[in-house]
Amino acid sequence: MGQELAGQRALVTAGASGIGRVIARRFAAAGAKVFICDVDEAALAAFARENPGIATTRCDVSDVRQVDAMFAAATASLGGLDIMINNAGIAGPTAPVEAMAVADWERCVAVNLHATFYCTRKAVPLLKAAGGGSIVNLSSVAGRLGFPLRTPYAASKWAIVGLTKSLAMELGTAGIRVNCIQPGVVEGDRINRVISAKAQAHNVSFEQERDAILENVSLRTMVTADDIAAMALFVCSAAGARITGQALSVCGDVQVLQ
Repeated sequence: MGQELAGQRALVTAGASGIGRVIARRFAAAGAKVFICDVDEAALAAFARENPGIATTRCDVSDVRQVDAMFAAATASLGGLDIMINNAGIAGPTAPVEAMAVADWERCVAVNLHATFYCTRKAVPLLKAAGGGSIVNLSSVAGRLGFPLRTPYAASKWAIVGLTKSLAMELGTAGIRVNCIQPGVVEGDRINRVISAKAQAHNVSFEQERDAILENVSLRTMVTADDIAAMALFVCSAAGARITGQALSVCGDVQVLQ
């Protein structure tokens, strides 16, 4: 791996596990100075032990006061900012809209959408001071497809696309590029739990349920966190210097969500 991000300073939210962890490590390996936050203290502690060169802090990014404090710590550690990765997100509830608890809707939108705004409003002055930079927001294929019973998740991920495209237009003259990534079915423990629950509900095997999900993917495959990190690295590097305002699906071409 080269030094595509040598000298760059990057902040990754929800960076202690999952996609965020892989992005943080990939960016550090590419020469960036990286700072992460996460709400999970145990995951943060484990990440810090394994990655002593990456600074960490706890933050619930749906709380604007915690975001403000986190940015103070990140700025002190990094000395500025060139890359903002808004990775934090939750799955939210699964329920018919008429049965959905208001608190569950609000929590999903707060973490997936409000937090992206809270972090971006703090990142933009730093990126402008650096003479430009890159913002990457995590959307989902649920940000381009309907997702029955998962309305708050889909609504928040569609909103991320609109926010991304609007910010790209607003910030382009400042040399700030804004893109979002739309992961598909990402392999790992989370999707395995989903498949197991669906398999039990449908009275079929894990393998049968997995294959049924992948029938709606043109490549008949899941994607990995490494695939998402590779796209993030590309759009933040010099190779992606003319890419902005894009919703970039990394999904094997998912056709339907169910």
